[in-house]
Amino acid sequence: MSSTPQTSDSTAPDLSADEDARRQQALKQQGDIPTHIACIMDGNGRWAQRRDKARYVGHHEGVSSVREVTEACAELGVEHLTLYTFSTENWKRPDPEVNALMELLVHTVEEERATLLENNIRLRTIGDLSELPPACREALDRTKEATADNHAMTLTLALSYSGRHEIVQVARRLAQHVKEGTIQPQDIDESTIEQHLDTAGMPDPDLLIRTGGEYRLSNFLLWQCAYTELYITEDHWPSFRRPALYKAIRSFQSRDRRFGRIEQDAYDEDGGL
Repeated sequence: MSSTPQTSDSTAPDLSADEDARRQQALKQQGDIPTHIACIMDGNGRWAQRRDKARYVGHHEGVSSVREVTEACAELGVEHLTLYTFSTENWKRPDPEVNALMELLVHTVEEERATLLENNIRLRTIGDLSELPPACREALDRTKEATADNHAMTLTLALSYSGRHEIVQVARRLAQHVKEGTIQPQDIDESTIEQHLDTAGMPDPDLLIRTGGEYRLSNFLLWQCAYTELYITEDHWPSFRRPALYKAIRSFQSRDRRFGRIEQDAYDEDGGL
């Protein structure tokens, strides 16, 4: 797990096109680009409060970070980007803030549809969308339908999402299948469970980025992040732009992902376990 304390939380200056291209090329030459990046976009409200602004100002500014990170990931060749947009716990926030977030979601999904199409990005969602207001569901459905054939990258929004609830729902569905006799308990394995998750068909995240400095998963992709590399930054989400994303990917590239294995040379040198 990596922590990157910052002395300030100011938004990084925009990179010139040439400088951005140079940094992206350097990343591609340095190592593998993550196939799937997931983000816990924390700190919008704190970003605004530090500037004596209302919390919704931070949410609006956070949309700019979403746009910039999404476009950069698509340019780098990231195949999947999953954003923790609204958790089931977020419904407990004050009604005015929840209503403002839902209005912002509708506006953003409608406004960014053309950008998604231009960048060949497909939109999908995970979570309990039945909890969302009708206007949100309709805007999401229109954009998902419009981008269904795009294939450069899949942008997944986790909305009214809970990792624990997702796993409980899988258990209930599999229990029903066992009751109906369509599957035997001994036939249930990890692959069976993965096929019933909201993320079925998607690779597990290679890299999970959390802004805002907190060291927890907050009920996000609990099954899927078993072997995910974690990157924690003190930057709040509205300050997380292209330079910060590239820094996170460089950290990922420096990791030795063994998935529980060790190299034979290391084993020999240590004389076994």
